[in-house]
Amino acid sequence: MFKRLRTRKLSDRRTVREDWAALLPQEKLDLFKHIESSCEVCYAMSSISLNDGLGLLSRGSPVNARQCAANSAEFLQSVAARLLAVLEAMEKHGRHFGTLPVVRPLDSSCFRGRAAQTAASWNNLLHKVLLSDRSRFFYKLQTLAGVVEETAGEFFESAEELVEGTAAQPAAGWEALECLNYDLNTCLCETIVVLKSFFRALPDEELKPFRSRFDEAAQRISLSVRTFSRIPT
Repeated sequence: MFKRLRTRKLSDRRTVREDWAALLPQEKLDLFKHIESSCEVCYAMSSISLNDGLGLLSRGSPVNARQCAANSAEFLQSVAARLLAVLEAMEKHGRHFGTLPVVRPLDSSCFRGRAAQTAASWNNLLHKVLLSDRSRFFYKLQTLAGVVEETAGEFFESAEELVEGTAAQPAAGWEALECLNYDLNTCLCETIVVLKSFFRALPDEELKPFRSRFDEAAQRISLSVRTFSRIPT
């Protein structure tokens, strides 16, 4: 029992940069690439839809632009669900098995929204001043999960106002979508980097239980993904 739960400290043996450059065994690499690609594909579709909507808006086609905003929001919800599943799986697995990778603090300059910048600033401060190596890892996961959830929620609400025509300032609403899209991309990049370090720290025999945790979380969280029932014309 005590051996299984013993914390595995890796921060004194390698860096995040070294983890990122290192090769993974094939089975770990396959799962890593599956998670990474599924997140990146959904994010790319969200960004394409958002850019199409901005283009249609500039050409005087607000109705078609609304459809693009709705599509972008739904794809972004899917990205957020996948990221939340990864973050939850890493946290639960780390607490149970003691698998703890090295992490770096968040950088507020990599975010555009005020709430996300504030969360990143606190993460940076506590990482450097107050927290143990173990707490740094879990606090970063929790910070990222909070930013992902809040960003995706705000994106959907802003898109919903644009789609329904209830936005008090439509131009500001579209600007908000751009800002929130940017911040979710930062969360995506940060999560993938942490996941790579996590897989470097993960013993081969723990890959199967981690995959099970991820699959369970992904299935459960996907049920709460918000969608648009119809687009007003």
